[in-house]
Amino acid sequence: MRKLEMTHDSANTTAREPHEAPTSHDELFRLLPSVNEVLLRPEVQPVFESFSRHRAISAIREALGILRQEIAASQHTTATLNSRLVALPDEIARRVNSPREYSLRSVINATGVVLHTNLGRSPLSQAALDHIVEVAQGYCNLELDLETGRRSRRDIHAEAALLRVLNVTDAELYGVVVVNNCAAATFMALNTLAEKQEVVVSRGELVEIGGGFRIPEILEKSGAVLKEIGTTNRTRLSDYERAIGPATALILRVHQSNFSIEGFAERAVLGDLVALSRRAGIPLFEDQGTGLISSLEDYGVRGEPSLQASFEQGVDLVAASGDKLLGGPQCGLLVGRADLVQKIQKNPLLRAFRVDKLTYAALEATLMEYLSGQEDSLPLIRMLSVPPEEIMGRCRQIADKVKSPQMVVDVVPVESLIGGGTAPKAVLPSCAISLRHASLSADQLSSALRRLDPPVIGRISDDVVLLDLRTVDAAFDATIAASLNGL
Repeated sequence: MRKLEMTHDSANTTAREPHEAPTSHDELFRLLPSVNEVLLRPEVQPVFESFSRHRAISAIREALGILRQEIAASQHTTATLNSRLVALPDEIARRVNSPREYSLRSVINATGVVLHTNLGRSPLSQAALDHIVEVAQGYCNLELDLETGRRSRRDIHAEAALLRVLNVTDAELYGVVVVNNCAAATFMALNTLAEKQEVVVSRGELVEIGGGFRIPEILEKSGAVLKEIGTTNRTRLSDYERAIGPATALILRVHQSNFSIEGFAERAVLGDLVALSRRAGIPLFEDQGTGLISSLEDYGVRGEPSLQASFEQGVDLVAASGDKLLGGPQCGLLVGRADLVQKIQKNPLLRAFRVDKLTYAALEATLMEYLSGQEDSLPLIRMLSVPPEEIMGRCRQIADKVKSPQMVVDVVPVESLIGGGTAPKAVLPSCAISLRHASLSADQLSSALRRLDPPVIGRISDDVVLLDLRTVDAAFDATIAASLNGL
């Protein structure tokens, strides 16, 4: 069996294969010690004094497994791998001392994408977090009317607040249903109101949303019959008028999500569709998508449709997301005419899509922020509104604290994105820390940042790593500076 040569110095112990300068994956894999070889290292012996052999071996296997994955993903050179092997005893000690190694972890989002779907979209406000804890740590009146002592609907905890946010004066004429996301809201509306009947929709709105889900496929699964009208780039009101017939159950309008059609394009005005639906006696259902309450024009973003505007123009039923531009938890909102909402509430499939008490707690608290005029307490609003000059100042402060001779640090102007399938044309002027490492490629440096605690998620552009601070809470600035000095 191959013998691993151990080289000692005053501070560390490292492992290397003698007389080799490996560059390929196979050669890097050969640098990895076996579990038994790690067990014999003197630095690892204290682990066995405090923990069982089984737990220690599990920690060693986990640490070596991570290194194998990184090698397979081309994230190591000989130098970086040897550096990790030097630190292997500390990594093993950290793993055995950690009471829990959660898979779902908090990360620092330095991508500059405000609503990053892979990173959980909108962070919650402190009020939402407090209300979640209050409700979760004991029992709550999720489906209990405290006045009568009888069973009630769980939707009432969000219904009154959302209708007040939308300035509804006669709440009895409208209702709200909350499900687990906007796709589920759209499915429930189509299945309830248009099963085995026609739904008229523009070809330009047959979009694909995140994860490969497509509107035509949701329509098909719901049992509704798709009736396409117009063309990809042009659909007029007259196309809707000609398509409506005895088999028509709904007129559907869909938010165009993460793309836009420019140039020779035309789309029916929402107000005209409302008037048509009333003349024809056919409900207009809009998948508004974003959940935006008020205009984004204060942040330099124009033309983004809002839930408020759709409701005020008289759309019969609107679907929206809770974790996009509303700034709340993941959920799907259906708000509209009481008779349509009541039909959806009676659909037996609703139980499969309903949300739990934690979602209601976060949603209710988020809506209360709007009602109290404290939208600025929502992390989403703070990130959208922070001026680029303030971001630049923070970037410079962090850059000045990075003294590592391995790191080349600069401060550069960039553009942030809203993301999450919203405002596809919108960009926000921002500022980022630009990073180059003396011995690591951009991919390797990005990987090293993801291994930090907490992990730092940036983006790569022109072979440099960018950390856009628009999406980073200022409380993490010192942590980022210290982490960069350690790379």
